[in-house]
Amino acid sequence: MINTYNDEMFGIAMVIYLLASVIYVVYAVSQNKKVGLAATLMAVCGFLVNTAAMGVRMVETQKVGFYVPLSNMYESMVFFAWSIMLIYLIFEYVYGYKVIGVPVSILGFLSIAFVSLNPNISSELSPLVPALQSNWLTSHVITCFIGYAAFALSFAISILYLIKGDDKKSGGDDDKPPILPPKKVLDELSYKAVAVGFPLLTLGILTGAAWANYAWGTYWSWDPKETWSLITWFVYAAFLHARFTAGWHGKPLAWMSVVGFGAVIFTYWGVNFWLSGLHSYG
Repeated sequence: MINTYNDEMFGIAMVIYLLASVIYVVYAVSQNKKVGLAATLMAVCGFLVNTAAMGVRMVETQKVGFYVPLSNMYESMVFFAWSIMLIYLIFEYVYGYKVIGVPVSILGFLSIAFVSLNPNISSELSPLVPALQSNWLTSHVITCFIGYAAFALSFAISILYLIKGDDKKSGGDDDKPPILPPKKVLDELSYKAVAVGFPLLTLGILTGAAWANYAWGTYWSWDPKETWSLITWFVYAAFLHARFTAGWHGKPLAWMSVVGFGAVIFTYWGVNFWLSGLHSYG
């Protein structure tokens, strides 16, 4: 085992994400454009520090045999934070709804805090076990986790949908726009995030099957991780089917998004901590 020296950089990114969430809250309440710009710049700053920290981590892997640092809980979670902010910043640039940055930047903060502040999760570098010494590792983890990040965005938007009151304005002289976007907009953005994540998760499962065949000689073994990945896939397939075929909108789909992200959480964290299987690498 070799100690890594860029933990502080991930810690800085974690703090910046937390500050970004606070500024996004101030923006949501004040609707001040300068505050909104400051929130976005803070989120971008955190994303860049997160990116630099992953780059430094990759350079440091040369001490144990160069590899893309996505092999354990610590490395994948800081990549998850990076992925969440990447997907969110793209959505903010395209659609402009900055208030969504409140829950998303909190998720980015929590993703790094979970592994940085947990004494049971080590950030030390160690050589890859033979099963992980494959190019399939990179393609599988990247596609899965960017897909998970899109589902995290859908989850965040769905939470905003569920806590938002009636779109009808109450009487009064206050012409300030509402803090949250209209429910129809939130519903559409949640769907679009799932539409991004679903094909990525599908590709992640396919590359995972190819990797499993390379490592273990079988494409599918009903390992707990594989089983829960399939359950997650079916939840989001049902989400898309319900929208397109049954015409579902609004609260039912918002709850399906929440359930789907719960499945994502259990697929990664729950399986790793409570179930044992071929994917138990730490």
